[in-house]
Amino acid sequence: MNDRTYPSLSPVKTGFACRCPRCGEGKLYAGFLKVAESCSVCHLNLAEADSGDGPAVFLIFILGAIAVPLAFYLQFGLVLPEWLTMSILTLVVLGGALLLLRPAKGIMVALQYKNRAGEGRGSFEQ
Repeated sequence: MNDRTYPSLSPVKTGFACRCPRCGEGKLYAGFLKVAESCSVCHLNLAEADSGDGPAVFLIFILGAIAVPLAFYLQFGLVLPEWLTMSILTLVVLGGALLLLRPAKGIMVALQYKNRAGEGRGSFEQ
């Protein structure tokens, strides 16, 4: 089967759902962050999918933009003790990173598939 037999799916929707970027049904991951070798439904070769550090960098910027104003508000607005402020910020940043890293990586893999990005021309072939 070639790509023309599959509908064009939104990279954001398939990424957030952690599903195959081609069919939208198969699981994208074989572990927490390990991309599966291939889709169990359409057999798309996912072995060459490599998002690198992209998702982590985006999350650093997003979570940093949330954590810094929150730190100022907790420390100077609510006048919380420093240990409590640091505890809250640690939970927010670590929790946010753990919750958002899988979908962010899924979106990057789906965008790679949709734009046919990769080191070689053979990326995402069956």
